[in-house]
Amino acid sequence: MDEPGVPETVATYRRLRGLEPSPRAKRRGRRPVVDDEDAPFAPGRDPKGLGDVVDALTRDAGWTGALAREDIILQWREVAGAETAQHTRPLSLDDGRLTVECDSTAWAKQLTLMRAQIVSEITRRFPDAGVDAVRFIGPDVPSWKWGPRTVPGRGPRDTYG
Repeated sequence: MDEPGVPETVATYRRLRGLEPSPRAKRRGRRPVVDDEDAPFAPGRDPKGLGDVVDALTRDAGWTGALAREDIILQWREVAGAETAQHTRPLSLDDGRLTVECDSTAWAKQLTLMRAQIVSEITRRFPDAGVDAVRFIGPDVPSWKWGPRTVPGRGPRDTYG
């Protein structure tokens, strides 16, 4: 049973720590594996925190992407910064493109230059949102180029002078 030359105390220590199988372990059967979740002492019956349960529920229902997209809108001040958030507001998120309206065309141009930083911050904070690009637009101004009675060309200015 024991290895020759190994003191009895070391052999006992190994056997008790499970480093060596004991002679009785071969005779003793293992507990049957129970697949029933309601069985006492079954694996997976440990209590879980409320956050873990809600995370599992949203993941199983497929809501993680929608909730992450909503969090971008709600936490825009933290994502973009306090000063930038005063002059911008997110409008829509379609097909991975976030559209943000700015107070002026100057803000839109400046934020267009900072687009890579903002996209990387959104991706870092909300990886499940699926935001690939951000589009910054200026304030809504009237245009002669859109509408039901639009004609190609310069429009009403072509008869001046």
